[in-house]
Order: sequence, then structure tokens, then C-alpha cells
Amino acid sequence: MLSPHLPTPSPRLRALNTQALLAQHSGLWRAAHLGHSTQPCWPSGFAALDAELPGGGWPTQALSELLQAQPGEAELRLLAPALAASSGGSGSKPLLLINPPHEPHALPGLGERELLWLQPSSVAQALWSAEQALASNAVVVVAWLERADAAQLRRLQAAAQHCSSPAFVLRPLGCAAQSSPAPLRLSLACAGPGMLQLQLLKRRGPPCAQPLWLQAWPGALQQQLSPRQQGAATAPPPTPAPLAQPRVDARRAHASAAR
Repeated sequence: MLSPHLPTPSPRLRALNTQALLAQHSGLWRAAHLGHSTQPCWPSGFAALDAELPGGGWPTQALSELLQAQPGEAELRLLAPALAASSGGSGSKPLLLINPPHEPHALPGLGERELLWLQPSSVAQALWSAEQALASNAVVVVAWLERADAAQLRRLQAAAQHCSSPAFVLRPLGCAAQSSPAPLRLSLACAGPGMLQLQLLKRRGPPCAQPLWLQAWPGALQQQLSPRQQGAATAPPPTPAPLAQPRVDARRAHASAAR
């Protein structure tokens, strides 16, 4: 109970005090604003996507969950720029693919990063492999998990908190209605030969109602097309011109109405 001798703080003063408290703690964020990651992020290679991701890129020490209807169609096209930009250095980690939908061969666009491949014989083995790989912090993990419940994903999220690189889990699009501990969730679809459509389903910040359209060619095809050809192929179709309206003589229309 407030003392009768002390004045009650005004609403404006309470708001100022709240803002000061928020400014003192960088880990706090308001849901109406895009969050700021306290950990380093990897630029995705797409300026439009980085502008919508907290921290300006793929988060480290956390899971990023990609959902799509058809696995193996577009995920590596989305991830290749970030993986290529971080490869080749002395601290570069191998890329570990766990249970990919297709047998990986040469993967154009991924730079000089060493590629490892695991094909577990069961869902339990795939989850165990992903958890151990994340906890080791020795590889960049991209894991395709057809089935995983919330408890299993929480174990992966806990293991990913030790990673100095992003960690990606790919699941069916039907899992979008299920809860997930991953701080970042996106749906991904191929929208043409050189275009990807992304929808941000979960992030530290306000909802993103509009989908993102990203130009992302398959690596082998991109090497064969000139920048002009790439731009022409991904350009949206021209908007048709409106049909010309017939001209009506006002005097003739008035005479017809009088009859």
C-alpha cells in the first residue's frame, strides 16, 4: 500500500521508468519490435531475409526450423550463400547432412566446405546423431527429421545452444501447426526456376504477414546463366494494361434515355 505522504507516479513517469529498465537490459525485447540477438549471426546472403531476421542473419546457438511440402527441393538453395561465405577459413567446420532426401553428390555454391553425410536407419538414430553433432560444436548440422515431438526438439535446441554456427532442422510443412522450441521457424517453397517463397512463422519480433520472394538459382544452373538472363527469368510477369473503355457521346446517351 502506498504511503499517503508519497505522490502516486503519473502514467507518463511509469512509462519512462519502464523504458529505462528496458534500456538497461539488452536481453529484453518488446514483441512489437524485432529482437536483437546477443549472439553472432551468419548473414543469409539475401538482404530481404536478413532485414526480417533478428540479429540480421541465421542465429547461432539456436535451432532454425525450415518447413516445406517437398523435401530436397529448395533448402540447399536457401542455405548455400551463408554456408559458402563461411567456408574456406581456418575455423571452417564441415557440413554434416543427416538423413537427406537424396544422395548428395557435388553441391555447387557451397564453397570449399567439407561435406559429411549420415543416413541413419531409424528416426531415433537420426535424432541421436543430430543431438550428438550439435553438442560437439564440430560441424554445421542440417538434419531432415520427418518425425520429432516437442520433447525431442527441446533436446536438440538445448544441444544447439553450444554451437558457434547455425543449426538447421527440416520438417514437413504439416508440422507448422505443432508447437516447437525453435526460436526461428520458416516455411519454404519453390516458386519458379530461380525463385523461393518464404513465410516467417516464428521469430523474436512481430509477425511477418507478407511472404518473402528470394532469387535463388540452383548452383549448377546459376553458373550457366548470365546475370541478365537470371534477372529476366525471375522478373514478375508484366501487369496487363487495363482495357480501353468505349467512348460514349453524352448528347446521344441523353437522347436515348429520354425516349
